Amino acid sequence: HYCSIESLIMSIDPEALLSAAASAATHAYSPYSKFCVGAAVETASGRVFTGCNVENASYGLTICAERVAIFNAISQGDSKVVAVAVSSGGAASPCGACRQVLSEFGPEMQVILGDRDGRFSEQLSLKELLPKAFGPDFKKE
Repeated sequence: HYCSIESLIMSIDPEALLSAAASAATHAYSPYSKFCVGAAVETASGRVFTGCNVENASYGLTICAERVAIFNAISQGDSKVVAVAVSSGGAASPCGACRQVLSEFGPEMQVILGDRDGRFSEQLSLKELLPKAFGPDFKKE
């Protein structure tokens, strides 16, 4: 059964997705920055996958919550993302690396931002956060 991306986006429940992200943030491993982040992605199938940031003493090996959530979805065979919710202090938006990874699996997705308690702050499109994203079309010769 085929649904357009627009109808999938319209069916997103931002508060529920933010609640899942806030819950995921409680599992964050952030002993260095003390900045706990949780993310929840909703896929075209309606499934929700969560992730939290996981820091490392070797800072370059740290991974953001958004990428953990995306990779959880991919590892479970669900690769079309229609929305991501991020719960963090200050309702921070995804970093550049996360924006690029998000674009790979849902260039039309909605991004929902909320504070550490999962209170809604803002909703915008990924294209607003990452205009002119690098994607598969650039790989074609």
